Amino acid sequence: MHKHIEWDAPGGASVDAHYAKDEQHRVTPQPGMMLTARYHGATVRVQVEAYKDGVSIGKVAALIGDDGERHNSHGDLAKGDMVRLPDDKRAFQTPEDDED
Repeated sequence: MHKHIEWDAPGGASVDAHYAKDEQHRVTPQPGMMLTARYHGATVRVQVEAYKDGVSIGKVAALIGDDGERHNSHGDLAKGDMVRLPDDKRAFQTPEDDED
């Protein structure tokens, strides 16, 4: 069962808005890909298991707080939760989050 999540709006980091201007480079999420979204101010990484009708389904692989630290949970969301991530809620990760 998927956990229902109210994702934060991606704002200026919106993947969907970026590729609306450049459709030829838009990539359809595939199993194994890592996507990024925002939830209550935290950065969430989701590993895609399936994609259908503009929605990725996958497990939360990482939760990174606004302090830059990794957490096992944030609000109602926990690492390992199965979630649905609509294309319009996907976000580019910030440079600070990309220090893996």
